[in-house]
Amino acid sequence: MATEMEELVSFLSSPSPQIRKAAVDIVRGLTGSVEGLQSLANYSNALLPALSRLLTLPKEVSEAAAEALVNLSQNSSLAEVMVRMGLVKTAMDVLYKPDCGIARLLVMLLVNLTQLEAGAASLLQTEDEKVLGLYVIKLVRSFCRTTHENNDDAFEHVGSILVNISKQRKGRELLLDPKRGLLKQIIRQFDSNSSLRKKGVSGTIRNCCFEAENQLQNLLLVSEFLWPALLLPVAGNKIYSEQDRSKMPLELGTALSIERELVNDPEIRIQALEAIYLIILQEAGRRAFWSVNGPRIVQIGYEDEEDPKVMEAYEQLGSLVNTCFISVHESPLNLYLLNIWLIICMHIIESMF
Repeated sequence: MATEMEELVSFLSSPSPQIRKAAVDIVRGLTGSVEGLQSLANYSNALLPALSRLLTLPKEVSEAAAEALVNLSQNSSLAEVMVRMGLVKTAMDVLYKPDCGIARLLVMLLVNLTQLEAGAASLLQTEDEKVLGLYVIKLVRSFCRTTHENNDDAFEHVGSILVNISKQRKGRELLLDPKRGLLKQIIRQFDSNSSLRKKGVSGTIRNCCFEAENQLQNLLLVSEFLWPALLLPVAGNKIYSEQDRSKMPLELGTALSIERELVNDPEIRIQALEAIYLIILQEAGRRAFWSVNGPRIVQIGYEDEEDPKVMEAYEQLGSLVNTCFISVHESPLNLYLLNIWLIICMHIIESMF
């Protein structure tokens, strides 16, 4: 004899719209608690396909089904089942239907699914070279075209998806492909007022910088946008002197000539410093960093920093600068960077007393 939960799941496939609606509303409610999630997980083989089919129905049903799937996908075991049953493809197909009214929820579902390696690979479409990256290109286009000035930014979570896929080499290679120009489009979203968009862009840049050894040239092709996105968050809030700004490209010098809001999220500042670190591991990256007066920006930013974890990231960068530039020749460049490193060391010593 069927249990109450089995009957509830079976009602999701009822031919009666009223019964389907009532059942999916109950399921959505159950997914809002730990106990409910655990109870539903035992019936995932029937539950997940039934909810997936409801995504194509009108919003009054599909919205509840999508919310339930988002909640269920926080369980990694259930997320694995969803990926295996092709829910990434289903979500993308529904997302780009002209009358889709649940875009935000579908994007959130994709965020959860792409946290799994298999989910990220599914979104990247790595198994078919003919369509490799097509889903990602669509999402980047939507991410860059939609407005972030209102409360209904359906695609702001795409930044988190980009962070997830850029943890894989295939993802990084796709984003760094100069013919596609995806990284340039993504970086420009760092100017957004949305902290979620900023964090997504920053994390994606940092991940892409893990390819600096082999793809530094492709990173530096977008220097006009890359350096402001990396250096402005760690530049502090001082107005820079004309002498300092004269050694910077226009896009940096102009931004640092006026008062500006600090990037409040310490994680973004840490990601920016880690990305710079990965870039200057390469000789050409160090030259590029120097060419925009990066060491001076890092020096001033460190003097203003108060967060211990961010200061640690500055110090790690300073240690690399010291190792890379000072050990070989006593050029003016090396002496200048040594001075920066000594300033950082002095700050560390002073903080101990």
